Amino acid sequence: MASLQAASALFRSSSPRFNSNLKRVNPTKRSSIKIQCVGWDPEGILGPPQGGHIAKMEFKRRLDKDSEARAAFERQVREEQERRRAQREARVVPETIEGLVEYFLDTEAREIEVEIARLRPRLDKAFFDHIQHEIAQIRFSLNKTQAMEDRLCELEAMQKVLLEGSEAYDKLQADMVSAKENLMKILQSKDRKSTLLEMVEKNEINRSLLALLDENIASALSSNQKDVAVFMEEVRSSVVKYITV
Repeated sequence: MASLQAASALFRSSSPRFNSNLKRVNPTKRSSIKIQCVGWDPEGILGPPQGGHIAKMEFKRRLDKDSEARAAFERQVREEQERRRAQREARVVPETIEGLVEYFLDTEAREIEVEIARLRPRLDKAFFDHIQHEIAQIRFSLNKTQAMEDRLCELEAMQKVLLEGSEAYDKLQADMVSAKENLMKILQSKDRKSTLLEMVEKNEINRSLLALLDENIASALSSNQKDVAVFMEEVRSSVVKYITV
């Protein structure tokens, strides 16, 4: 997750063209779009990170106490998720590498993680070689224009984001496979505490395991399997005591 956050942050740090306060310009086609940067928030529901920690704490406390406010907030989240999903599905993914490069250049920063996961098989050596080739052509051009300089900044920033994002996604997938195996080990154990202690020694208690438990709890609740959800909550409480990473 941290790697994905770092990758997303590059939209602000690596190139002025990927700044939330600027618009991307391509003189040959397409209208300008705004880019915003967020941390790991696949659906981008909460918007870009902001300050005001005290205000956020007050808001959370109000949600905890006010059922109507909480219901309204949850409804707003669901509506925003649906809106983002509809927008995402409306986009047509190009079949060519050249088209895919432009597709990612036109992708909002808050959607990058989702698009990397969706299009990971196409982010292969040929794709990154194509980007590197275009970067080299512009970098060593004898007569660079401002448009070419801007394009170079965009490509370099995107290259870093996609490389780091792809690596982070691959690691996450591998971690989730291990998490599933470790969860089964816990569920089948006759002595949960001893099993957890053994897993701690092997560094098998991590955030991926916790995320998998959260996913199972949410699935059980949505299916109205309250007993399963309660059991998973108990397991989660046990795991949290030992989590270190």
